Amino acid sequence: MSYILTFNTFCKGGTEMGVWIRIAELLLGIIFLGAGLNGYVVLLGFEAFAPTSPAAMEFLGSGYFLALEKGVEIIAGILLLIRRFVPLALIVLASIIVNILAFHVFVDSDLLVLALLVTILEGILIWYYRENFKGLLESNPKITNN
Repeated sequence: MSYILTFNTFCKGGTEMGVWIRIAELLLGIIFLGAGLNGYVVLLGFEAFAPTSPAAMEFLGSGYFLALEKGVEIIAGILLLIRRFVPLALIVLASIIVNILAFHVFVDSDLLVLALLVTILEGILIWYYRENFKGLLESNPKITNN
């Protein structure tokens, strides 16, 4: 029972919804941290420790683009795990997730289930943190004078 209380206090507000949101953050963070580390393992010439799409690895190549994307995935995954700058991590991951989903729908459907899971988790978290994104959607942003 004390573990549940500790986990509830660790979640935002300690509500049941906060627990589910925290689980979504942890899952998405673990997935992207793992995918990012897996990419660097491949980049360094070792065998991947998690399933990868050969077509995706061919697309990303073995140069700067793979290192850049996997570096972003690692940083965003860590931010989600430690619950810091979560809206920023979600925005950064949004374009990567759109590409992952499109790739697995149109090119290689082997990991489509994982792509759908990541898309759903991202959608849930963006909806939960939607208040943080309102300023990005203003047609006439406020300008502050310093």
